[in-house]
Formats: sequence, C-alpha cells, structure tokens
Amino acid sequence: MNKEIMVELDSLFERNARKLAQTELKHIRYIMDEIDWKQRLIGLKGARGVGKTTLLLQRLKLLKLPANKALYVSCDNIWFSQHSIVELAETFVREGGLFLFLDEVHKYPNWAQELKNIYDDFPELHTIFTGSSLLEILNARADLSRRAIVYDMQGLSFREFLIFETEHSFPMITINDLLINHEERAIEICKKLRPLEHFRDYLQFGYYPFYRESINLYPSRVEEIISMVLYIELPLLRKLDVPYIPKIKQLLHIIAESAPFVPNVSKLSERIGINRNTFISYLFYLNEAGLTRNLYKDIKGVSRLQKPDKIYLDNPNLHYVLSSQKPNIGHVRECFFLNQLQYNHSVEYINDGDFCADGKFTFELGGKLKSAKQLKGASDAWIVSDSIEIGTGIRIPLWMFGFLY
Repeated sequence: MNKEIMVELDSLFERNARKLAQTELKHIRYIMDEIDWKQRLIGLKGARGVGKTTLLLQRLKLLKLPANKALYVSCDNIWFSQHSIVELAETFVREGGLFLFLDEVHKYPNWAQELKNIYDDFPELHTIFTGSSLLEILNARADLSRRAIVYDMQGLSFREFLIFETEHSFPMITINDLLINHEERAIEICKKLRPLEHFRDYLQFGYYPFYRESINLYPSRVEEIISMVLYIELPLLRKLDVPYIPKIKQLLHIIAESAPFVPNVSKLSERIGINRNTFISYLFYLNEAGLTRNLYKDIKGVSRLQKPDKIYLDNPNLHYVLSSQKPNIGHVRECFFLNQLQYNHSVEYINDGDFCADGKFTFELGGKLKSAKQLKGASDAWIVSDSIEIGTGIRIPLWMFGFLY
C-alpha cells in the first residue's frame, strides 16, 4: 500500500475529527428522518446555504462509529488535486471504512462516473454525497439514476425556525389536515407561542440556517450565496456566459421589486443582448439554482424553452437583500407561500385566484381583511390571510403554510 497515500489519508481523518467536534446535534433538520439511510448510494441536492454540509456531519456523528469507519471529505479539498475519489474509496475500504461522506461533488470533474465505479466495486461501502441544486443525476453520463437515491433539501420552514428559536416542538401538518382542521391546529400552536411575533423575523432572515451565527452578517452572507451561484455554479454547471451575469443579477433586482414578475421575454432578451431561447434557458437555470421560482399555467411537460407566466424570488429573505427599498409585503407574502407549498406540492398560476395546488386547491392571498369575491364560484378554494393568528371557515392564516415541512 502506498505509504504516502496513507499519510495523506490520516490528514483527512484529522480534519474530519475537527469538524465533528464542532458539529452540534441540538437542532437537526426535518429531512434527516426522511432519508432511507440503508441505501448504499444517497445524494442530497439543494441550493447553497440550506444546510447540506451540516446534515452530513450530523449524520456521521449520529453513527457513533470508530474514526476509521466513517469519513467526511469535501470534494474541493486539495487532496483531490493529486488523487481521485475512487482512490480515496479504495484506500478507505482497505482500512475498514464503511461510510464515506462526500460533500459538494459538483466541484469534482468526473464525479458521476467515479461514484458509479465506487457503487459497483465496493458493495460494503455506503456513500453519501451532496451537490448543488443544479446537479443532474438523470442526465449524467454514468447511469446513476438506477443506483443513487437522491433527495432535495430546502431552507428552513417557518416550523423549523420556530423550533430553533423557541425550543418548542411542532409536528408537520399535511395540506389536507391544514385545510380541514386549520382552526384546531392553530389553537394548539398558539397555546405554546404567538406565531406572528416570530413571523416577520422569519420572512427577513429565517430561511438559511446560518442566520444563527450572526444576524448582522446575514444579508452579506446571502449576497455571497447569490454571487457564488451566478459567477461560479451557473457558468460551471450550466455554461452560463460570464459577460451576461451582471445583467442577470440586475434582472434579480427587477424581480425583487416587481414580483410576481411577468416576463416580456422578447424585450428582456433584446435588452440583455442574447437570443430568446437562451434567455428562457437562463430563467430556467435561475429557478434550478434556487434563486427564483417559475410559475406556469400548466406545469405538465414544462421544458427549458417554455416561458414562465410569472417569476418569484425563491424565498422571502432574498427580497430584503435584493430590494433597493423596503420590500412590498404583498410580494413577500406570495413568495413565502409559494416557497413553503411548492416543496412537496405542484403549484400552478391561475386566473381566478393567485395559486392552484395539486391541480385542485385554489388560494387567494392577502391581508386580514382580504375578501373572497375573486373566489366566487370556485370549489376547494381558500383565502390565505396575513396578520391573523387563527382563521375560520375558508380563511387560513398565512403563517400556517410554514408547517407543511
């Protein structure tokens, strides 16, 4: 066995130990219990900053295995300038390794092929990897789709934010339970706390888990995420032309101040200086990257060349970073609602109402005095009202949709 590789592997184990020592288990995300950890090849996709690395380290720590049995490595580690992932796996298995955690595989050039080789050649090894939300498993050259179980991870829900902030425990609420029993569920929650006291904070800085490190630095860190996605991930993974990035970033500011943004593709593509189809592809990539959310009248068979009917920012926190003035509360409400609902449900744009979920539930959003006149004649229709703690009948508090995951 190559002694040099073993020495270098020891350095990875040392870094692994330091990271584990700094990893706390007090707050664990919802998705930890949803992942089938028995699978041999597990992928975790998600936008920058949603907590994928922390989840990986928490899972490793929860295993409580001897140091040589489980290893965490980031794929941008300088170790990989001289060695391959397969080489790491082979050496690790020879030393008795059972669980290999590979962070940010999209930063490693041949990740798909090598993960396939690891899966096929080392049946005793469990490999868990994370990657950008832009990671394409199905379209990768290596056939990973039959081997890897891939999960999508989102930022904190309002429910999770409340757990982090108050130490109270709250179960998730299904959409059917919410629509039928929202009054009862709201009363149960309000016995523990006043949700509206925390809701504005969540809208401004509660989506990305790193808010707990420093609220003052939170806006600048979110700006860093936006820049990293635009200037590194999109050019690397979607071949976005770098000269157009400043104008794409300007487009994000426009969306922030006019959401829901109804794109005039012909005018915007001409203004930016690229052809129509390329511009529509860029809109699709921004959605994939977790910066925006595209809404369509019919989501069946949506392709990269289909113009969105409306465009929202991905999550409400982005409004407070990208808006040059105080964000419009109506825009923030809709952004929050779409973000929390769309994670586990299909959502479409409709003429009678603001949103249609799962092809049957119609929702109209507004303040506490919002009327139901736009829902006249619609079945399975609800008013979603901001600034109320407990609803009644078809009127549901907006904050409750933050309990769907």
